[in-house]
Amino acid sequence: MSLRLRPNVCATDTADGMVLLDEVTGRYWQLNRTAALVLRGLIDGAEPPDMARTLCEAYPRLTAERADADTASITRALMVAGLVVPA
Repeated sequence: MSLRLRPNVCATDTADGMVLLDEVTGRYWQLNRTAALVLRGLIDGAEPPDMARTLCEAYPRLTAERADADTASITRALMVAGLVVPA
């Protein structure tokens, strides 16, 4: 499932990943490089299995099972925080 940021959430790339700001609540979240890579891909239309493969390419020692779990965990955390919605 590809995602999009909620309308009141803005994203800014940083040297270490990305920062998301909810302009309504004033809360912000800092994403590490891995989470930022997953979010960027899902926003660009990739599906979670695609992003798991991308993680395996970016981190060769990462197992496919761990990449799937990490992608699912990142996606779930962003949705629970109310930062993204299905596209």
